[in-house]
Formats: sequence, structure tokens, C-alpha cells
Amino acid sequence: MKAKNCLIFGGSGQIGSFLIRKLTKNNLKVTVVTRNIHQKGLKIKTQGNAGFIDIKEAKIFDEKKIEKLFSEADYCINLIGILYEKKSGNTFKNIHTIFPTLLSKLCKKYNLKRFIHISALGINDAVDSQYAISKLEGENNILTNFSRTTILRPSVVFSNSDNFSTQFMTLLRRLPVFPLYYSGKTRFMPLHATDLSNIIYHVLSNKIETQVIECVGPEILTFKEILQILLDLINKKRLLVPMPLSLAKFSAKFFQLLPKPLLTEDQLRLLKYDNVTSGKYKTNSDIGIPSKLFFKNEVKKYSFMWRDGGEFSTEKYQSKNLKEEN
Repeated sequence: MKAKNCLIFGGSGQIGSFLIRKLTKNNLKVTVVTRNIHQKGLKIKTQGNAGFIDIKEAKIFDEKKIEKLFSEADYCINLIGILYEKKSGNTFKNIHTIFPTLLSKLCKKYNLKRFIHISALGINDAVDSQYAISKLEGENNILTNFSRTTILRPSVVFSNSDNFSTQFMTLLRRLPVFPLYYSGKTRFMPLHATDLSNIIYHVLSNKIETQVIECVGPEILTFKEILQILLDLINKKRLLVPMPLSLAKFSAKFFQLLPKPLLTEDQLRLLKYDNVTSGKYKTNSDIGIPSKLFFKNEVKKYSFMWRDGGEFSTEKYQSKNLKEEN
């Protein structure tokens, strides 16, 4: 039997590396589209079983190149998303609305079996965020264009290659005082990239027809609780100080000027809203694939890179030193 072919956009990112391993391990062929095959190709090739990965180079709005790939695809998975805009054309509108709309039209034209699109949790409520508005508009267009669509709305996704836990551990290691936006009360349900990959595979392999699924981890943590967990894991003590909104807005104006912004005004607006299940849609637990990986347990596995002593600060070496002393 010919292996099913999954056409993946955004496969070189955090979620992509976990997903490619999951799919190829289960004998699904993947065709990964990347903007720069010379820069990303080697990394992608090492993510899964040899012979099950094909890499194609194309810019996201090179419609002729992209359309050719759909003629041989069974499924399409879109993982592409941005947290901040760039002047190069990487705007929320282009990435979250126009591009997914194009993919959904091609899915319909070539009669694909399933289109899975990764969106974001809580976008219905964040009415003053351009990020959320663009995500929601993209979702609406996709569902209008192609009925065999499943939209996954994950809470914050974490792993050893994320821009969440790793960035915060870097900042917490360097800064003696850390600001708490909105007093650190915003709630999240952190989801490990492994669990999200399992959900995607479950939707494909079990032919799940649900159109919108909220994907969350097994626990609810406030922003302050997340920071405290990270501080504990890297053995640091820092002052976590609530920041007045006026000062937070001023700092965001400055930070968003950096090449890789630490915080933007739009991200600050997003932080007002809890990133937890809404109760309006099915969750990953409802479709039979509950998350199993807890935030602290998983981050602990790679947090040693931010501790004094690095690898030698792990329990393995600490217990070894204790035995030698005794």
C-alpha cells in the first residue's frame, strides 16, 4: 500500500520537528516546504525515518510551486505562524489570514482528505489584538473554503526548542528583577510539542471530523506560577514585581523596536486574556487524546542549561558527588 503523503508548511519550526518524527515513525510520508532548503534542509532530514521525508523549496506566496505539491498530497498541515510582524512582508494579515486561505482553496481544488491548521487558543476574546483578529479571520476563511478542515487551537506550546520557557529562563537568569504584567494573573494551560504532535496524528489516523479543537496541557498555571517554576528549576531567586500598565505599554514600545522583540504592544494586549479552554469547543480530551506531559516535569529535563554549572548541576552529578564525599 502506498504511504499517505502529508504536505507540511512550517516543518522546520518547534512543532514541526516533533510532528515529522511522529508521522514518519507511523509510516506516513511527509513533504516539508521550506523557504531555504540549504539552511533548513539538513535539520529537517534528521527529524524522521530515512525515505519518508521529502523537502521542497518554495516561498509561501509562490503559488505555482506550491500548487504542484498538492497534486500528490493526501493531507495538508499548516504550522506557520508569527508572534510579531516584520517589515519584510511577514505581517499578521499575510501569514495568518491570506496564506491559510490560499492553502484551503488548494485543498478543495485537489480534493485532499484533510487540512489541519494550527491556530491559537483564546482568539475569540482578544478583540483588540491584531494577532488574534488575523488568526480568527484566517479560520473563518478556511472553514468557508474547505469543509474537511480541522483547526487546532493550542495554548502556549513548549519544548526544549521553544520561544517561551527557554526565553524566560534566559531573562530570569540575567535580570535581578522581572516584571509581572497584569500582576501575573493571566492563566495558561501549557502544552508540550509532543502532546500536540500526538493530537495531530490522532486527528489524521482516526479521521476526526470536529472542525475546531482546543488543545491544552493537563494543568492550569498563572504567568506568575510559570515564572516561579522556572526560577526553581534554574536555582535562582528573583524579585517578581507587578508592573503598572502605563509603564508596561512604554516598555513594549521600546522592546518591539528590537530585531527579535522581547515584548510588543500587541503581545501585551494578548496577555490580558486567559489562555485556557473556553467551553465552547471540544478539547483534545474530548476527542480521546488527553495531554500527559506536565510543564515542570518536562522543562526540568533541559533547564540545566540555564543553571550555574550546566550539566554538572543535574541530579546525576550531584548524587555522584555525594557518594564520593561519603
